Amino acid sequence: MSVLTALRAPTSALLITRLAAEHGLTESDCLRHSGLSADHLRRPGALITGAQEIAIITNLLDALPDTPGLGFAAGLRYHATAHGIWGYALISSRSLRDAIDVGLRFLDLSYSFCRITTTESGRDLALVITPEVVDPRVARFVAERDIGIIATLHRDITGPEAEMRAVRLPYPRPPTARRIAETLSLTPNYGQQDYAAVFDTAMVDAPLPQADPYTAALTTDQCSDLLSRRRARTSLAGQVREVLFAGRRGALSETETATALHLSTRTLRRQLAAEGQSYRTLLDEGRSALARELLSGTDLPTAAIADRLGYSEAASFTRAFQRWTGSTPLRWRHAQRRGDMTPPDPAAIR
Repeated sequence: MSVLTALRAPTSALLITRLAAEHGLTESDCLRHSGLSADHLRRPGALITGAQEIAIITNLLDALPDTPGLGFAAGLRYHATAHGIWGYALISSRSLRDAIDVGLRFLDLSYSFCRITTTESGRDLALVITPEVVDPRVARFVAERDIGIIATLHRDITGPEAEMRAVRLPYPRPPTARRIAETLSLTPNYGQQDYAAVFDTAMVDAPLPQADPYTAALTTDQCSDLLSRRRARTSLAGQVREVLFAGRRGALSETETATALHLSTRTLRRQLAAEGQSYRTLLDEGRSALARELLSGTDLPTAAIADRLGYSEAASFTRAFQRWTGSTPLRWRHAQRRGDMTPPDPAAIR
């Protein structure tokens, strides 16, 4: 499931808007171009897409381009309770190693936009964090945020004095390194090959203070059920359908569609193929559905509808519509308004 099309609770978006407010931004500033309202974020049971949260993060970074450490500062706000049942599954785990296993198994229930894997060598157990977004500014933010979240969850799970063994960052030591060290309560290792949060293997198998086998089993079962239900409700193809004709004349091109979903064109093609779909198929389906809607619900002439669908001439639209329905647009509209789908005599249509 793509991190950008996956559904998620709006809690993370709210936490970002609160961080933004501390820097003088309004909710309207944060929600611009996201398709979200403040009311929706607070509606019980509401869900948003990963792409909508990325839009909020982008707005934050656009408004505060010279504010270092925003990702780390954001991550420290994500306590276990902010993650819902996923967070409770971590807290009730037998050990930190078990919590990591559960967390990664159900990572799609978290707020991460990264692929997270584990490596173990000597005394180091590392959570390696690989951003899965295109914009390098956003990629850095979400990777740093994940490190902040991991640090916060570590303290929530094992105790307030808990510290990671190390943090690896793949960029040179910045002028703000001291502030980052204060935020994380340790000095990161800069100029590394990856983003990573590192734990001491001597500690990861120790019993956790809030471990409870019954709660752990119950919450992991609930995580499994929730993940299945969310995956059933979302797909990349569905997200493409939503943005394809949004707010403009004609359809978005394949490249424009990928950009709207914060994906590369190559990633869009690969993930659609994994769902048995393609941009061309979805474009054809979308044009067919929108054409029927405009013919039955408006009095727009055929030429105007053709233009709205992105056809250079009405004749091309008519040929496509005949392929979809076996009828011309005018005959189809007439049949709809008669209350039947039997096309009338062509001579009756002028």
